Amino acid sequence: MRELRRDPVIGQWVIISEERADRPVTAPVEQQADTGGFCPFCEENESSTPDEVYALRDDGSPPNGPGWRLRVVPNKFPALASEGELIVSCEGMYDRMSGIGFHEVLIETPRHDLALADLSSGRIADLFRAVRLRFCEFKKDKRIKCAQFFKNHGYTAGASIERSHSQIIAMPQVSKLLKEELNGANEYFKRENRCVYCDMIDNETSAKVRVVAETERFIALAPYASRFAYETLLLPKKHNHRFEDAGDGTIDALSVILKELLKKINSILSHPTYNLILHTFSFEHSADDGYYHWHVEFLPMVNRVAGFEWGSGLFINPVPPEEAAKRLREA
Repeated sequence: MRELRRDPVIGQWVIISEERADRPVTAPVEQQADTGGFCPFCEENESSTPDEVYALRDDGSPPNGPGWRLRVVPNKFPALASEGELIVSCEGMYDRMSGIGFHEVLIETPRHDLALADLSSGRIADLFRAVRLRFCEFKKDKRIKCAQFFKNHGYTAGASIERSHSQIIAMPQVSKLLKEELNGANEYFKRENRCVYCDMIDNETSAKVRVVAETERFIALAPYASRFAYETLLLPKKHNHRFEDAGDGTIDALSVILKELLKKINSILSHPTYNLILHTFSFEHSADDGYYHWHVEFLPMVNRVAGFEWGSGLFINPVPPEEAAKRLREA
């Protein structure tokens, strides 16, 4: 099977080439994230991080000490800093702005030996509730236009520390990909008078071939134009453009289906490295006409991004999403 497919939201084309999976590969030695004896994120090492901005704690346990279940702390090595004035300027033809923003680390468990997949769905829900809370805080800062929650699991997915954690970066500029999603979803809405993501849910629920898992509130599916093998999209069935507006029931349901997906992925791919990414409406838009739909993206690092992808902007996926969804359903 060889064909090109177009993403219905941003218009990006991908190559589905099943035959690429048969090519000979010399497997590289997998580099490891920092696995040294000392971990700044472990319980009893709270003084090694900046002061927490949020934590779930045992009754009576002091801030920045032991007795926590989840901590959120400023990144010690932030990409953006919260202090200062947002200044936009230019240098000839080049635009720039001051590096204002927030960069926080969410430490998901006090135990060093547990991954996200090992946590209960309730503990995963605690993580997403913390994300919701932090997003609500960032929205109050008029300098901030959007926030990105993400998790890098494993060295090849971008993690520099072995310990399970995730991050949020709040930015003074709407990211390029979010702009593309907003524009694509808006154009579809203008043309069809419907949400493209809601139509996607209806289409996939009817066809069944790319559905990975489904609950009353959520659907997990392999996107029609998947860039990566076993790429999976988690979508709330009820239309909502902002993640921070999600209720506790929705977050609980997200956590249940995510845990189920992680179990399936680990069964098939033997605990791969992956990226987990939240896509939600920007803060700078005060109103929504119904065209956007927040969602979570799961990207296992199975096929690597190489010269062709960087040069062309096209991705080559060696596992058709229909086959990936079938294997995951049966796992």
